[in-house]
Amino acid sequence: MRYLTVKIKPNEGGAFHPLGDELTESPDIDRRAIHHVELLVDETVLLLAEASGSQDRYEQIMAESPHVIDYLVAGDDRWMAVSQFEPTDEVRRALTLQQESFLVVDTPMHFTSEDHLKITYLGTEDSFRTLFDYTDELDSMAVDILNMGEYEADESSLSRMITARQEEVLETAVELGYYTEPRQASLEEIGEAVGISPGTVGEHLRKVEERVFREIVR
Repeated sequence: MRYLTVKIKPNEGGAFHPLGDELTESPDIDRRAIHHVELLVDETVLLLAEASGSQDRYEQIMAESPHVIDYLVAGDDRWMAVSQFEPTDEVRRALTLQQESFLVVDTPMHFTSEDHLKITYLGTEDSFRTLFDYTDELDSMAVDILNMGEYEADESSLSRMITARQEEVLETAVELGYYTEPRQASLEEIGEAVGISPGTVGEHLRKVEERVFREIVR
């Protein structure tokens, strides 16, 4: 099994659905991630999403949208929303393609700071090729490939963000107490444990922190 991480961006500054346009254009709502999306037998879409900001504004948009069938909201600072809505033809085709081509989404799907979607798919070369063929036909969106490789079931998404050496240094730093308060280990001690210089340890940890923090704040 292989994984493919892509960034999907609507053309002409829009969104993937008119409902998404309204949510994107609202300065009071910050869409964070999609945790589940499913095409139901009646060809409506069930979506579980994470967001922050004004729940009141979100509920107003959902209540006024002609596309929304029902919705629920729970949480405070970062809240979760379940919604059922009517998809566009392109959204319906994309979800049908996922069902028929043996593509699995490694959730959550994250929204970037530009409101593009960062998605990791699991599948085969053939299923990825089918996905590329589909997206090539679309005028409404563009797809940028970020990463692709063999999927390791025992690896977290973090493991795919950093190198094996960086992961080794990070694990050693955590085990020795580098990130505890007060700090219980130095760069020198970590370097001795993994056989590299303190400067190289610091470089590895800074790169790990940069990638992790960028993922958190999108």
